[in-house]
Amino acid sequence: MLLAVDGALEEPLYLQIRNQIVAGIATGELEPGQALPSVRSLASDLGINLHTVNKAYAVLRDEGYVRMRGRAGAVIADPAAADRADADERAQVKMEDELFKLALAHRARGGARGAFLEAAAAQAARAYGVMGASVESATPGASAADRLATGACGMPLQGASV
Repeated sequence: MLLAVDGALEEPLYLQIRNQIVAGIATGELEPGQALPSVRSLASDLGINLHTVNKAYAVLRDEGYVRMRGRAGAVIADPAAADRADADERAQVKMEDELFKLALAHRARGGARGAFLEAAAAQAARAYGVMGASVESATPGASAADRLATGACGMPLQGASV
């Protein structure tokens, strides 16, 4: 998997690295047990500071995507590993917090709740490679009110009321 960073983007370099590695895991390009380049090697290849790569790897480790093996370096974590449960829970809470912030930003710009849910469902479909998915198809058999209260993933939205 080739990683690339762009200093002209607003997104910090360490997050660009983190997001590309997560995408590689999600698409199967990176598999459990596969070694990542050393911090020094990747920093050199990308032409960036090694502390930037170290921060990206630390974030990935904290989120449970990567295991650090001392001098052996970083490897892709096995999602089935039992010791990943705590990291998965922390990552879930963080993801829900980020979704909440996005929903607040959408609302602050005058966006409607339904429009936000449709956009979220479209992006979830994009991430999972499902074309033409909607909130309705994500939760078959649910009423419109149930779909709005639970969101595209079927999980209750924080503070949702119908």
